[in-house]
Amino acid sequence: MEHTFHNIHIHLIFAVNKRERVISREWKNELYQYMAGIIKNKGQHAILINGEMDHVHLLIGMNPNISISDLVRDIKANSSSFINEKKFIRSKFSWQRGYAAFSVGRSEMEKVLNYIQNQEEHHRGKTLREEYELLLDRYGISFDKKYLLGD
Repeated sequence: MEHTFHNIHIHLIFAVNKRERVISREWKNELYQYMAGIIKNKGQHAILINGEMDHVHLLIGMNPNISISDLVRDIKANSSSFINEKKFIRSKFSWQRGYAAFSVGRSEMEKVLNYIQNQEEHHRGKTLREEYELLLDRYGISFDKKYLLGD
């Protein structure tokens, strides 16, 4: 849009259904590239995608022409189909319902990039659940633990 300016960055996190640890090192980069393609095809910018065997983190430069929920829906649906078509795992793959989305200010970009880039090291000391609770607390988001990550 002419005369429209924006600088919107969103840190997304979502988990594999039942938090199964099925995203393999052998094919995770192919998955991340596919996700980046989905994001690009939706007119958005994938800055960084990384994760662990049971979840992914995405840092996205958002264009305000699509809602976050619509983008997440498309990423999850299309990447699930991709994993199932490629038969990367023996059972049917799906993502868990829900996601976390955090706005990222310019002053936080480097910190968030490092955080996403160093997921393997980060998760040596924290589970996904602990990470989720810490981030929700840090961003001042109230939650009921019985609904956290599908529990």
